[in-house]
Amino acid sequence: MTRKHKKRYSNPFTATASGIIDLFRKQKNTVTLKDDELLIGKNVLITGSSSGLGFEAAVQLAGRGANVWMACRSGIPEKGNLVIKLSGNKNVRMVHVDLADMNSIKTLVEELKKSSVALDVLICNAAVVPSKSRKTKQGIEEMFMVNYLAKYLLIRLILDNKLLHMSNGNIPRIIFVSSESHRNPKGYDWDGFGIYKEYSMSKTVELYGYYKLLMTTFANELSRRLNSGDKISCSVFALCPGPVNSNIAREAPIIFKPLLKIIFGIFFRSPKKAVKPVLYFACSKEVQNTPIDYLFLMSRKEMDAKAMNKENGIKLWQKSEEFLLHHGVVFG
Repeated sequence: MTRKHKKRYSNPFTATASGIIDLFRKQKNTVTLKDDELLIGKNVLITGSSSGLGFEAAVQLAGRGANVWMACRSGIPEKGNLVIKLSGNKNVRMVHVDLADMNSIKTLVEELKKSSVALDVLICNAAVVPSKSRKTKQGIEEMFMVNYLAKYLLIRLILDNKLLHMSNGNIPRIIFVSSESHRNPKGYDWDGFGIYKEYSMSKTVELYGYYKLLMTTFANELSRRLNSGDKISCSVFALCPGPVNSNIAREAPIIFKPLLKIIFGIFFRSPKKAVKPVLYFACSKEVQNTPIDYLFLMSRKEMDAKAMNKENGIKLWQKSEEFLLHHGVVFG
């Protein structure tokens, strides 16, 4: 990777500019989702689905016949009612979860277990871009927790409780909403893994890319562990939707908000357009029996070599498990 590429996501200004440039570049190896590729009766869980990309995914997947579980911190029940109204599908349920709180994630999994739900599609969409470092209830840095560790914890608990629909030859799908910024970090801070560090807005975008690298590395390792040889038990997908006109920058300094609102409105894509790669991975028959795949916008692309490296995947899995064990979480 060139030095020039590494600087693309090093701060809020270059990251915004890079996202705009990417939208106007001609995409290769594009994929298409057909209107008749439906999810009738399939159970879909979407995190961070009360707004933005997650909300639009809920609307459109419900419109394709899915039983949608909206896992959110807020917007209950009004956002669920709105999804029902917009999609015409009454099979929409909202469940509370605060991904910054380990206990809340455990409670969500218990609720899913009590409901005897078997998930066909899990969409890990929720993310935060804080203005500065903050500690969660368990004393963990919030962006590390929400943007990476919560996904590891949620999926490990779902697997332990056998909540993925893997019976009768069904192959469930796990989808990670990642970012091209996962290519930006030079490497992994293994020695500082999970250790709380103070930072301000100037460091936020850099760390955002780093946690996307962790998540994308986890996606690769998860696929390796779930799929052995020619047997595919679960498809694992990651994607970058490009710059989305959402409320993810709600903690930006007040002085920049008017400018960001203009830039987002003019150059960034609406959630309705940006959600297409999420819908493709959730519904498309083209990726049946595919162990892992990555889309940038609607174009197939290789993930960063660091994320695909097996040794990095094994180390990240072990570090994550050890970190959670230190916080009292034991997996089966």
